[in-house]
Amino acid sequence: MSAIVLNNKFEKDSELALPESFSGINPHNLYLYVKSYQAGIRANTASTKTRAEVSGGGKKPWAQKGRGGARAGSTRSPVWVGGGQVFGPKSNRNYDLKVNKKQKRVALEFALNELSEAGKLFIVDNIEVASGKTKDANAIFKALNVRDALFVKEIIDEKTFMAFRNLQTCYLVEGNELNAFLAATYRSVVMEKAVFEQIVGGAK
Repeated sequence: MSAIVLNNKFEKDSELALPESFSGINPHNLYLYVKSYQAGIRANTASTKTRAEVSGGGKKPWAQKGRGGARAGSTRSPVWVGGGQVFGPKSNRNYDLKVNKKQKRVALEFALNELSEAGKLFIVDNIEVASGKTKDANAIFKALNVRDALFVKEIIDEKTFMAFRNLQTCYLVEGNELNAFLAATYRSVVMEKAVFEQIVGGAK
């Protein structure tokens, strides 16, 4: 598989072969990484009160016997409206799933290889919008003729950030932020050559 190399007008210029290690990777590695990534970004704010935490209910509602009804010890019982919750969610639960460094790397390699097979992995020398205007960033995106795109720049400058920030079909990240989840989420990825060389270098 190979990536498409673009010129400074973001038009196809040549192709760049991916390392052989990018092929033959088990897709389950990507599944495990995405599962771990999504677990890590959970808000984990859901919390319910048990019968011990709900206020009130100190007095026994009625006498144990003689009333003809069921026994009741507290109005905060889970069977009462307004009572405590049984086995409800708590905010102290840990959802983190461990994925080691090698698995993270091969998951990214698999995602990039899938993009290259689809002809949606692009390499360019520099991603820069000196004007800082959204219309100029949109012109770059339109030249690719894709539905959406993840742009990966080695170091983001302020002008380029401002140009891309309002485009709903584009997302701009720095090279150290690129991960398998983002690569798998977008239908195409455009990265600077320096970032690509770092990824390839880490695969060796």
